[in-house]
Amino acid sequence: MTTLGDQILDIPLPKIGEKSLFTKELESALSAGLVDFIVHSLKDLPTSLPNGMAIGATLSRENPRDALVLQKDIKHHTLATLPEGSVIGTSSLRRTAQLAKKYPHLKVENIRGNLNTRLKKLDDLGKYHAIILASAGLNRIGWTNRISKMLNADDFLYAVGQGAIAVECRANDEKTIKLLEPLYDLQTALRVIAERSFLKTLGGGCSAPVAVTSDLKMIEEKQVQIALKGAVWSLDGAEEIVDEVVGVLPVLSKIRCAECPYINSDNEIKDIECCAVCPMKTSPTEPLPKKKRIEVPSELFNDDPHEKCPVAMPIGSDFMGECPFLQGDIKDFVGHPPLNGATVETLKSGFNVCPVLKNLKAVAALRKSTETPLINGNGDKIGDNNEHLFVGLVGHKDASPSSLRKAVELGETLAKKLIEKGALAVMTEAQNTVHSQISQVVAQC
Repeated sequence: MTTLGDQILDIPLPKIGEKSLFTKELESALSAGLVDFIVHSLKDLPTSLPNGMAIGATLSRENPRDALVLQKDIKHHTLATLPEGSVIGTSSLRRTAQLAKKYPHLKVENIRGNLNTRLKKLDDLGKYHAIILASAGLNRIGWTNRISKMLNADDFLYAVGQGAIAVECRANDEKTIKLLEPLYDLQTALRVIAERSFLKTLGGGCSAPVAVTSDLKMIEEKQVQIALKGAVWSLDGAEEIVDEVVGVLPVLSKIRCAECPYINSDNEIKDIECCAVCPMKTSPTEPLPKKKRIEVPSELFNDDPHEKCPVAMPIGSDFMGECPFLQGDIKDFVGHPPLNGATVETLKSGFNVCPVLKNLKAVAALRKSTETPLINGNGDKIGDNNEHLFVGLVGHKDASPSSLRKAVELGETLAKKLIEKGALAVMTEAQNTVHSQISQVVAQC
């Protein structure tokens, strides 16, 4: 399905706060009963879902850590050992702030395009010494060999929900929720409930660098411990507010990954994190096939449209696809001058056809719009405040509602600890700065 985000966000746009543009049509179809469930990267799903929607399952989580991908001739380096002034490519506010805080000798530059494009730019442009990507994406696409270093989660915190896949359905669709049950991974659910609760309590998905780490381990046969760490930074990384909490939760059965072949076995799995390198995922006799990397001719970058956009978007912005303004047929845009060699002044008239700039007010209005709630059989509204939902997630058969509520409370407790240390002021300043940068872009029109 093509979403509103696909239609108007084909050129740079700050992603934070605009994610509903990529889910609105999908959720409308879900609400109307045209589809039964939709699939998301959990980190892109807002902490507050539209009324009547629920996350019916979270699949077994990939390793959530970030990965450093270095140019091939300097693969022996780390972030700490890279020479002064080395350029790191990222479009993430979270990563940018942490780099500025921990590795001030490095320079951060925005990098745009999909995963394949970013890797190609690293290899062929000579502009970047390294880029930082989510390891989960590289693993899923079969490019694990491109990972130079896995970044330690305690040193480089990751995004809330990173590495997890969420399946969204109607909150009152018991049949579909039951259908999804075999995919619903308990250890992933417990961790992301705590993470999403932390983010939601802080204010949920605002334009500020916020990150977490979580760890789950079995301490008794039917009891697990969750350690949750969260942090907030100023955009330049100068201010850092960080804290952590630990909680113990009872579960109704032994924890296993939903995809674990020993899910019904009596063999104990002491270290839950072993799933990240579980040999059962890749049998020695039946290895998973490696996906062939798509080769993109280097000549394409000689006229890379992503680098020719006349709108100087700040870090925290990204390309969501091909820009019709830059890559479409020029004659389709009346009065649009040639792009090659054109200055910002000569392109002013072209700003009027820029989907981002033209629709900023419409986007802002859309964010404030409300969805029509679903009504259950008793005439009650079904929404994220439903007592049977936990930061949007439905209950799990192997955990009591009280245990899932404890995971929610764990995230709330951590957020309140950061708030007491001044996190909201840091986040507000960051948000205002990002909005100011966007306003400057709009002023170019």
